[in-house]
Amino acid sequence: MATQTAPKLKAFLNAAGGSADKAREALTKAGLDFEEIQPAELGKRIKQAIDDGAKRIVVGGGDGTIATAASIVAKTDVELAIIPAGTLNHFAKDHNIPEDLEKAALIAGARLVIRADAGYANDSLFLNTSSIGAYVTFVRARERFEKYVGYRIASFLAVIRTWARLRTFTVTLEAKGEKKEYRSSMVFIGAGERELKLPTLGNRVKNGRSGLHVMIVQGRGRGRLFALALAGIAEGTKGAEKLPEFDDFLVDSCRIDLTRSHSLIGLDGELKEMRTPLDYRIERDALRLVVAPPEGDE
Repeated sequence: MATQTAPKLKAFLNAAGGSADKAREALTKAGLDFEEIQPAELGKRIKQAIDDGAKRIVVGGGDGTIATAASIVAKTDVELAIIPAGTLNHFAKDHNIPEDLEKAALIAGARLVIRADAGYANDSLFLNTSSIGAYVTFVRARERFEKYVGYRIASFLAVIRTWARLRTFTVTLEAKGEKKEYRSSMVFIGAGERELKLPTLGNRVKNGRSGLHVMIVQGRGRGRLFALALAGIAEGTKGAEKLPEFDDFLVDSCRIDLTRSHSLIGLDGELKEMRTPLDYRIERDALRLVVAPPEGDE
């Protein structure tokens, strides 16, 4: 659907982002007034802007920054426009938002608005994926190494660390009234249907089904292959020659119990300690998202 008039908007830029300089230039060229905000202050400032009457929030940053903004505007009439200034920008790619920051900044003031789904783990929103186990280990290791080396080298070292220290854990999955127990090394949950084959493993299926796509990898050996594949794809490289078998389900909601009271969970690449069991659900049409028009409609 398209809005009839340009709404009152407020723009924010994650000042700590790696592409902040380019995003700043793009916002300026588009004629958008914006505030540069440290990540810890972003949520508070967005809420204040909405209280002051903003009907569209423009946010420049990576998937974590965008998820922070989305968690505030979800299930309201406030629209969200994205300047994808992160490393991977999965959500923007999946929703026809150009990675060219100048084009994205121009679209931020446009009128085409669609509805987009959001996933929740307990009460925490995620736009792309949530993970438990091996991939969390990978993200933690990468963050440590990235303090000393670049992103790609840090990712390579993190893969080695994950391979060496991979552990299994007991997970109980309850969905559609059925309960199953696994000895797993990784659980991966995507918002929306995901590709299950290399080289596009984990990517959102174009025009795929709505729901939560749950993948459970059993055992340590399979977990190593799966973690390598996901890490490699995230970096744009071939992660594994073959993919292990795993169970997968497309559901509206599920409960995952990990036999411990708290666990570190990955949400759109950010890590968060959460109380278990974990209740996952999909919220359809939760976001009003500003996007580029289809090709030929410009």
